[in-house]
Amino acid sequence: MSDSLALDGWGVLQHAVELEQRGEEFVLATVVWREGPSSGQQGSRAIVTRDGEVIGWIGGACAEPVLIREAHQALDEGQSRLLALGTSDQFGEVPQGVTAIAISCQSEGALQIFIEPVIPAVRLLVVGRSPMAHTLCRLAQALDWNAELVDGLDISAETFEHNPIVIVATQGHGDEEVLEHALRAAPTYIGVVGSVRRGEALRGYLAGHGFAADALESIRVPVGLDLGATSHREVAVAVLAELVQLRAAGKLRGTHTAQKAPTAEAIDPICGMTVTADSKSHPLVVGDDTYYFCAVGCRVQFERQVGSRLTGDAT
Repeated sequence: MSDSLALDGWGVLQHAVELEQRGEEFVLATVVWREGPSSGQQGSRAIVTRDGEVIGWIGGACAEPVLIREAHQALDEGQSRLLALGTSDQFGEVPQGVTAIAISCQSEGALQIFIEPVIPAVRLLVVGRSPMAHTLCRLAQALDWNAELVDGLDISAETFEHNPIVIVATQGHGDEEVLEHALRAAPTYIGVVGSVRRGEALRGYLAGHGFAADALESIRVPVGLDLGATSHREVAVAVLAELVQLRAAGKLRGTHTAQKAPTAEAIDPICGMTVTADSKSHPLVVGDDTYYFCAVGCRVQFERQVGSRLTGDAT
């Protein structure tokens, strides 16, 4: 077990701060009630990352797959929720707003877990010192984006850490050098305030300096919605509007609308729980069929039931 997986409650919170500072989205889960026997304790905390990694501890094998599934849904919707996990006769009257999920845990324990999606603020890096660049930065800050204005003369490789959205608004003053630094860092998005002709010239320059075609195609020039003839303030509005549109459509990596691809699921034939259909769910091949389980105990019970009909090998 890695050190991060073994973190206790306060260690989980410290790790959560580190993830937020790196701009990574995750769900923070806290056990707010338990009925023993249960390995999860009141106040236990865990982080669930977008990749499904669980850091910390909230409960055993029956609770964890449910938590991961519900955490992904909370990230996709951007909504907190309270989960009640246990057998149906342990719930009683479920209050409005509580998601009750029946699990057939062998310990017969029950948990209530509050899950909260943590969506870091969008990090926008505006490179330039023109009035338009200043306006764009101020407008983005008004949306609570983490927007920073940097003079093109002051950039370095460290400028583009943590995959920001990069808007180059240097108005032809060192665009080439800025883009060289930015492309090497592979940020979330790169847009350049300039004409189509200027974009062609920039791509030609970068191609001559060894950048691949897919990297060059990732540069949006001109950036911003086409609003026709505009002032510098309106150009800033057009650029921000396009970024908001892309973010809402889930086309900017690392933002809360960028959803994880759907994961195949299966029903545990013993307890009826919904589990992920992957190697973590104790797969068992029986003839032409593969079964998945919430825990080893359910798999062992199933093996006993099928007895002599078991013809496949466990994977």
